[in-house]
Amino acid sequence: MLKIDGTYGEGGGQIIRTAIALAAITGEEVDIENIRANRPNPGLSAQHLHAVKAVKKLSGGRTEGLELRSTRLKFAPGALNGFESEIDIGTAGSITLLLQCLIPVALFADSETKVRIRGGTDVKWSPPMDFHTEVFLKAVREMGCDVHLDLKRRGYYPKGDGLVEAKITPSHQLNGIVLVESERIGEGVVKGISHSCGLPAHVAERQAKAAESVLNAAGYDSELKTEIDENGKRTTGCGITLWKGYKSGSALGERGKRAERVGEEAAGNIIKELESASTVDVYLADQLIPYIALANGKSEMRVREMTKHIETNMYVTKKFLDVEFEIEKKSGFVIVYKV
Repeated sequence: MLKIDGTYGEGGGQIIRTAIALAAITGEEVDIENIRANRPNPGLSAQHLHAVKAVKKLSGGRTEGLELRSTRLKFAPGALNGFESEIDIGTAGSITLLLQCLIPVALFADSETKVRIRGGTDVKWSPPMDFHTEVFLKAVREMGCDVHLDLKRRGYYPKGDGLVEAKITPSHQLNGIVLVESERIGEGVVKGISHSCGLPAHVAERQAKAAESVLNAAGYDSELKTEIDENGKRTTGCGITLWKGYKSGSALGERGKRAERVGEEAAGNIIKELESASTVDVYLADQLIPYIALANGKSEMRVREMTKHIETNMYVTKKFLDVEFEIEKKSGFVIVYKV
């Protein structure tokens, strides 16, 4: 049984998601200790529980310690069988983080997997849903993955109640991805969605206008859409996600934070990525590590900096797979590749 130290690197839930996914794919039993030990609320949270339960359902596996706030989890996987089901994370547990664990496993199942997932679509400390649909999916499809995500409704903290439908068709064989050419500064159009629910329409509009102003001042053309639902009975919140190629920037609204600041923050985040010599943003880079390791052939990408999340995913991935990542630091960016 492989042992994983839950305090390694960024020491968060990513260790659980990657370890459980790769355990299911490789058939290796895993024992994860000290789960989120250095976090304010150590142990498994609701979204971790549901992610592991979904993989357990896919693999018919056995678990020990699969309970809220548990700091140790053992998982013994079985054969991978696709399924059709509904998952309710509850409140605003992150749907995108659950998908990080579920998607790679479903790609190696014996049949298609269809799930309707309820929870948070745009919440703190997790990728926004538009990043997943517009940036992440673009990359994994390039690698031969057949994954479809349909955002039915958004869910914000604290109520959640967002809804996403996912359909994952088994691929079994992934292709390497080589991303070496960074786009020229100022070239192309930055796209995005500014969204709100339960708030006046001008909130999303002001977010978009502020983002456009910052982008235009930096020399980028933009095509931003607004998505507005003024009925706040179900959930209330706002945010904006911007993307161009394999790079993104996003920001969420919160009480006391002006809409203009939200838009400016998102624009600043993507400009920081666009003006570097990287080919992918730091968030996509860490999510691609397990896919690159599982893929046939060479993969290469350039990132603005080596983050704890990237290092952590490399650490966990190398526990399960006979793979080596090589890192080469150059001025302004880091090259990460598998040979």
